[in-house]
Amino acid sequence: MRILVDADACPVKDEVYRVAERHGVPVAIVSNSPFRVPISPMVERVVVSDGFDAADDWIAVRADAAKIVITADILLADRCLKAGAVVIAPTGKPFTTSSIGSAIATRAIMADLRAGGDVIGGPAPFGKTDRSRFLSALDAALVKIKRSQP
Repeated sequence: MRILVDADACPVKDEVYRVAERHGVPVAIVSNSPFRVPISPMVERVVVSDGFDAADDWIAVRADAAKIVITADILLADRCLKAGAVVIAPTGKPFTTSSIGSAIATRAIMADLRAGGDVIGGPAPFGKTDRSRFLSALDAALVKIKRSQP
């Protein structure tokens, strides 16, 4: 079991470290540029090239049923779900095989609106409720995977 974090814009890295440490689960922090991670044998910093989707590709190749992927990237979430991974957004919202289709469709609609010059708002600001929901979702996912392993 391992947690893979799409880390470049992830607001819950500290929470991931805490929960992973409590459960004894290794973490890979994947980014295009180096930044500080805790000094721990349980935390691996993975710096990939600055190529388009390099971090996403690294994560997607390693995603499987024993992995939890933390990302806000809908297309990466789709790839990881197809590989059998559990995928959680930093807001605590789980991506599922039944919800990913509508998330992809909404993403496409919003991109079309922006391309057409429409001014639309972005996501709501990240708050304490999101952080709390994320902690609960990550903990529940770890427990579920542990129970399913022989």
